[in-house]
Amino acid sequence: MKTDEQPTITGYDRRMYAIMNRREGAALHATAARRRAVVGTHIVLTAAGIACWLYSVLGDDRWATFGLIGVLLPWCVATGVINGATRGLLELRVHALDERQRAEKDRVAARAQHVMMWLLLAAAVGTGLAGFAGVEIEGLIFPVLFSVFVVHWLMPLWLAGLMAADDLPEDDLSEDDTSDEGV
Repeated sequence: MKTDEQPTITGYDRRMYAIMNRREGAALHATAARRRAVVGTHIVLTAAGIACWLYSVLGDDRWATFGLIGVLLPWCVATGVINGATRGLLELRVHALDERQRAEKDRVAARAQHVMMWLLLAAAVGTGLAGFAGVEIEGLIFPVLFSVFVVHWLMPLWLAGLMAADDLPEDDLSEDDTSDEGV
C-alpha cells in the first residue's frame, strides 16, 4: 500500500458534507454578531447543563435532571448552528476537507490549545486560592475538573464559530453573474 494515496471520500463523508453545508439556517449565522450571539448562547447553555448535571450528581435533586433535559434541545440546536457556520470544519473527517479548511482547522486547534492553557492555569490558581481561603478543596476537585473537561472539549467549536468568516450574500453572487453576461 502506498503512503501517498489519498483516502477515498466515502458515502458517509458525502452525507456529512451535505448536512454541514445546508443553507436553511444560514440566516442564524450570516453575520459575526449573530455568530457571537449563538456562541454566547451555547456557552450559557453549556454552563447551565454543567450546573444541572453536577447538582443532580452531587446534590441528589431530581429537578436538576429535568433542567438538564430542558437545556439539551436548545444546546443541540445551537451546536448545529455553529457547525453550520463553520461548514462542519470540526465534524468532517480531515480527508474530506480542502487545503484551506485543513489550515483553518489547525489554526482553530492551536488557538483553542492556547486559550485552554490559560483557563487551566486560572482553574488551578482559583482552586488553590479557595483552599487558602478555607474552602474545602476536596469538594471542588470534581466539579472544577469536570467543568474544565467540558470547556476543553467545546473550546474548538466555540473558537471556530467566532473565527468563521461571513457568508457572501446570495444577491451579490447573482449580480456578479449577470454583470458578466452583459459584456
